[in-house]
Amino acid sequence: MSLNIFKLCAMPRLLPVVLAALALLTPAAHAAVPGITGTSFDLRAEASFISQPDGSMVYSWGYGCNTAPSSTAFVPAAIARASCPSMQIPGPTLIVQENTEFKVTLTNRLPVGAGNTSILFPGLQLLSTNGGTTGLLTQEATTASPVTYTLIAKSPGTRAYYSGTQGDLQVEMGLYGAVIVLPASGGSSACRALAPTLPDGQTDFRLAASAYDHAATCYDREYLFQFSEIDPKIHRQAEEQVAAIAACVPPDPASGLSPCPKTLNVVTENYHPAYFMINGRSMPDDMDANYQTQVYPHQPYNGNPHMHPGELVLLRIIGQGRWQHPFHEHGNHVRVLARDGNLILSAADPTRLAGPLLFTTTTTPGQALDGIFYWTGKGLNWDVYGHGYTGDPSVCIPDANGYYTQLANGNGQPNGVPNSAATEPNYYEWCQDHKKALEKSPFGAVAGGGPVTLPDANILTDGAWYGGSPYLGPDANTRATGSTPIPPAGTVVNSPGTEAGFAFMWHSHNEREITTNDIFPGGMMMMMLVDPQAFTIDESL
Repeated sequence: MSLNIFKLCAMPRLLPVVLAALALLTPAAHAAVPGITGTSFDLRAEASFISQPDGSMVYSWGYGCNTAPSSTAFVPAAIARASCPSMQIPGPTLIVQENTEFKVTLTNRLPVGAGNTSILFPGLQLLSTNGGTTGLLTQEATTASPVTYTLIAKSPGTRAYYSGTQGDLQVEMGLYGAVIVLPASGGSSACRALAPTLPDGQTDFRLAASAYDHAATCYDREYLFQFSEIDPKIHRQAEEQVAAIAACVPPDPASGLSPCPKTLNVVTENYHPAYFMINGRSMPDDMDANYQTQVYPHQPYNGNPHMHPGELVLLRIIGQGRWQHPFHEHGNHVRVLARDGNLILSAADPTRLAGPLLFTTTTTPGQALDGIFYWTGKGLNWDVYGHGYTGDPSVCIPDANGYYTQLANGNGQPNGVPNSAATEPNYYEWCQDHKKALEKSPFGAVAGGGPVTLPDANILTDGAWYGGSPYLGPDANTRATGSTPIPPAGTVVNSPGTEAGFAFMWHSHNEREITTNDIFPGGMMMMMLVDPQAFTIDESL
């Protein structure tokens, strides 16, 4: 995965450290939105440990599967190694259909002293509960009596679920997850229909044709990001008190000694988190693959988005902790489609979206939003594919919007009828910038006249993950340097003839939240990889 690091972020002094962290990245660790689907979910709450990049194992509570789902319940179906442990953070992503009843049964396997537990489903209609005992906010599961919630979603979109029992402790300990509601129709008919493959022949990993029953919510890829944090003091208190209750031998009443404690008394204020997570993992762990059970047995979901230029990427974002997290997606703003399943439309023209275009997607605790991220290279005023070197056979035929999406007569199409260019190496190039130089005084073969002079890649050392070229595509090095192989053969982790994408750092704009226990890099950070069209983005890996 040879990355063109020059596009990484707006923090150049941090690049050496970030590059070192990138060296830990598992190649081809992609994401999609993994979860389980159906109309009946059997969950349990129990305790275990989750790992952090500093080596800590943090005692936590989480929802998991009480009984293993059938193999057909896991989606996307192409992820062959999918599993649902009895405890995970976040809890299993539940994928349901709009206007279809579904049931969630919760069994309480929390340790003695933790008490009852429950689940709240904000934004979903609770039809009935069965079992358990009456709680302050909802019916609760006791250690002796599970509870079943019967629900229905009246609109599509992304929602949170989390404990409704002693939330200051139980949500902090990890009892939260996501519900994704798919449109009852399967998505707007104006969008590309859900199919085995994309127009370029690569696998279609979408859950639906559109996020909502609206033509303006079409998308090509989707990712779910749940932001949360951990205060290790709270978790240590819970672990120690659970152990003390379990080990306590009741004293003789005549001894005058205090009886064994029966319930936890964990102090949750003052709150000072040290770990900041995306989908239950901190950077760089969040860029490893999904379902790596040997490494992360209780943290199955990653945060590692990929895209091709021109694709509409649906971001499903939930604030699951106690803090707001101002998350910045480098490369472009995010157009908000909806909040908590409420599509934001223009009052004057309901065919148009009216959601804001956000520089940071600030997440309020408990709130979910859906938005679209988009990147094409338009507006850079130089050719990101590096066309113009000797022997370059490329073309760029603009469509009505100025992008290269159609082949024309003279490119092998019968009778001059335009056809899809989706398999072309520069598919979705902004044609106005075709063959515009980046380099003013290049050392390679690209024509001069551009706005900058790049350093000589023969003498520049940026580490093993540096691609050696500012251009997108598997022949990016040839475009930059002609016959000179840059970087020298064998000095990069993966061949620049394969991925050669652009890496955009996506991270919290609260600087402390991109640390792990106050050490950078870590926390709420990941990379969006914009891959060339020739590279297959395989979300099943």
